[in-house]
Amino acid sequence: METNGIIERAKNILLQPKPEWERVDAEPATIGSIYRNYVIFLAAIPAVAGFLGSILFGWSAFGLTYRPSIIGALSSAVIQYVLALVSVALIAWIINALAPTFSATRDPVQAFKVAAYSATASWVAGIFGLLPPIGWLSILGLYSLYLLYLGLPRLMKVPAEKSVPYLAAVIIVAVVVTLVLGLLAAPASRLFQPYPSALAEGSVSGNLSVPGVGSVDLGKLDAASKDLEAAAKRAEAGNANPPKLVDPAKLEALLPASIGGLARSGVESASNSVGGVGAASIEARYGSGDANAELTITDMAGPMGGLASLGAALNVESNQKTETGYERVGKVDGRMTTESWDGTARQGKYGVLVAERFMVEAEGRGVEMDALKAAVSAVNFGALEAAAAAR
Repeated sequence: METNGIIERAKNILLQPKPEWERVDAEPATIGSIYRNYVIFLAAIPAVAGFLGSILFGWSAFGLTYRPSIIGALSSAVIQYVLALVSVALIAWIINALAPTFSATRDPVQAFKVAAYSATASWVAGIFGLLPPIGWLSILGLYSLYLLYLGLPRLMKVPAEKSVPYLAAVIIVAVVVTLVLGLLAAPASRLFQPYPSALAEGSVSGNLSVPGVGSVDLGKLDAASKDLEAAAKRAEAGNANPPKLVDPAKLEALLPASIGGLARSGVESASNSVGGVGAASIEARYGSGDANAELTITDMAGPMGGLASLGAALNVESNQKTETGYERVGKVDGRMTTESWDGTARQGKYGVLVAERFMVEAEGRGVEMDALKAAVSAVNFGALEAAAAAR
């Protein structure tokens, strides 16, 4: 069957099913010829359309978008195609095996004709997978049930009074077979991805609202989890290529000389890294007595930095008032920020996560919140972002 013949057969079986089933019933064929000349082409439509649609547009729902990797999408398409070819043979076998039960004529070729040509609607409807937003239109493929209803009694020579029970039995068994094949699809697809790799991973984007928590940026959450996994693997490999912590001396150069009129009275630094897991910090103390403050810059590397990224992906927004002050969590200029204040004790804390790696935090007693914010803002965030990018 040439291309024109395939198109003509598909068009006729969809638009003029009754006379087309008569032609199908009378024409000579073999299972191999139907496979070669029809099934292998039509069954590829949903797989190819789904592959292109997922790569080009991704799948979106409720404001979220998942875009699989090329390897992931290709493996799914291949599995879908193979299962489509297998399902035709299985359904044909079911039709033929059940024939005697309903006084029909057993004929494997006729049964294969019914299975192959009745599936035309579901395969053609798979074209809607090319545009995921209208992918739901593939439900039009249920028209295949009507085609099965028309073709089954004619080709299998079923008595009129037993055609409906025969049809029902075939559909029920076919649904069970389809579910079993679906369960086999997931482990089978992993055969194409024996080892995790960046090419085999997909990506998720969008924001998910969590009641009582806030908005979760799934794109950042996905990227952060991969960073965390990579850092853990580096640590497991024995410090193969750990992120480089910034020299505390360089961090000290970023500290202001005073906070709210309080002069810097001392500086303390610390640095430690083992197997890619580590942190470096510099803490400056300001003032003394009833008015004092500390400003700390902490560089988190390896898995610790990954955890910081995970925290940034959770766009948590909270604003709680207490009897004497408040506590706030949110984003300022795109950076995760925490703030707390006790007006009675005149004690507060203000912190900003920079480049999802550096925590800059000021804490004071007897110092106004504006002074703590000014101290944090005095740190050169641009220098920290450049250091994070160079790791």
